[in-house]
Amino acid sequence: MPATNKRTYARYTQAAVTLVGQLIQAERKQRRMPLQELAERVGASRGTLQRLEGGDPKVELGIAFEACTILGIPLFQEDLVGVKNRVEVMRQRLALLPKYARPLQTEADDDF
Repeated sequence: MPATNKRTYARYTQAAVTLVGQLIQAERKQRRMPLQELAERVGASRGTLQRLEGGDPKVELGIAFEACTILGIPLFQEDLVGVKNRVEVMRQRLALLPKYARPLQTEADDDF
């Protein structure tokens, strides 16, 4: 059996994922919504939602976003229109950038 690769995450990432899980858990409990009901509405298993609420960074981002949306937890400061506007601005910005990211090739200026 091959060894599993343990993925490490930055402390900020771990803290952010933990915070999202806590926000979801708190809002779900405040609404008196059973975990199984939220799992069904999100389209995930109960175990996945338990991992999400526990701060597991390996839970799919889409599942976390969907749970936040269902519970009314804002992901960004804007409403839907604001997010759509930012998506369009970013689309335009990305269109102006090069298709591929390549490191700059510079010659060393060692003529002293």
